[in-house]
Amino acid sequence: MLLVLPSVITLAALSATAAVALSLQTSSIRSATADRVQTVASSLADLHEVRVTLESVTGAGTPGDLADADDLAQATATLQPIAELVGEAAGVYYVVVTDDEGVRITHPLVSQRGVQVSTTNASVLAGNRFLGTETGSSGSSLRAKVPVRSDDGEVVGMVAVGVLEADIAAQSNAALTHLLPWVVGALIVGTLASSFLTATVERRFRVLDGLSAEHEQMRRTSAALREQSHEFHTRLHVVHGLVSRGDPQEALDYIENVVTVEEPRADGVSRPGSAALRDAAVHAVRAELLDLGAQVEFDLHPDVPFDDGVVTVVTNLCRNAGEAGAVRVRCTLTSQGGRVSGRVDDDGPGIDDRAATRIFARGFSTKADSAGWGRGIGLDLVRRVVTSRDGTIEVGASPLGGTRFTFEMAVAG
Repeated sequence: MLLVLPSVITLAALSATAAVALSLQTSSIRSATADRVQTVASSLADLHEVRVTLESVTGAGTPGDLADADDLAQATATLQPIAELVGEAAGVYYVVVTDDEGVRITHPLVSQRGVQVSTTNASVLAGNRFLGTETGSSGSSLRAKVPVRSDDGEVVGMVAVGVLEADIAAQSNAALTHLLPWVVGALIVGTLASSFLTATVERRFRVLDGLSAEHEQMRRTSAALREQSHEFHTRLHVVHGLVSRGDPQEALDYIENVVTVEEPRADGVSRPGSAALRDAAVHAVRAELLDLGAQVEFDLHPDVPFDDGVVTVVTNLCRNAGEAGAVRVRCTLTSQGGRVSGRVDDDGPGIDDRAATRIFARGFSTKADSAGWGRGIGLDLVRRVVTSRDGTIEVGASPLGGTRFTFEMAVAG
């Protein structure tokens, strides 16, 4: 009995720990997906083209006499390409825009356009947001619904973004497949260890090492999902800027570039031009900082080659200033001898000297994590982009009274 008891205890402990690890992995994937659909829905609801188009069809139907596909055909022609573009970039199953009675203007299926949404819409059209799992015409999906408001605050429609529960389950199963070998291996090692009393201590340490590896793998996966959400937020603003400027082809080229992890396109489609990407990034940063109550000034030398790395650095540094409480931000970029140099100044509260040495560390932040998705990602991304291009970045006091970030790095090859 004494020989069997250690095996039973070891197996029970390892099984419980494995179950918790697998559960946390699944929960992390689901949380990241929820964050993604909410971000996409909110960004689309704020898009100027969406608000203006929905305002134009508020009189197309009434609660007693709903608009149909013909009544909304012009609005569909305007918004369906945007919905498909954003849906492809975000990796979501559907992007639906409705009028103020909940009648679909956009939908992946033509047959569903001009049909009223059958799931939760009354509360959203009354001005409330929604996040949850529902079963609709596309099946069971995790969806976010956000009201669209006109300039005077009136609700003129809503945006619904969803990911099929089957796709979430498939992603979870793929992640679990990577963890299961560790779990099974730990169970086997634990069983064998407890069978040999002379090696009990050594075998148990090996089990603990295996569990530590599992937890580290889970931590890295969760951190990667948060980082992807952060980078997607930045790239969605760039897409927003390109679409707002009336450059849908440039937006498509940019999406193709980032979705294929910047591998060359076999069909010869070029990346979006540096000038277009620069203008879109400027537009996106200005819009985001205005939402934070700040204004940004740009002094960009025309020879600076804009690419995704430059956009990441500039966007995150300016966003960091706005989130820190600055109301004035100034960004300067120059290029010479194959190097890009820049600085971002703000009039915010500045950085404590004790925090300056840790500000680029992953996970470090002086701001509260009100959203619950993790902070300390943006400046770590900036540091890694700059160092990957043989560059440096420094932080100090700004002439504007706040913080100055100064960086230089090589032009992308």
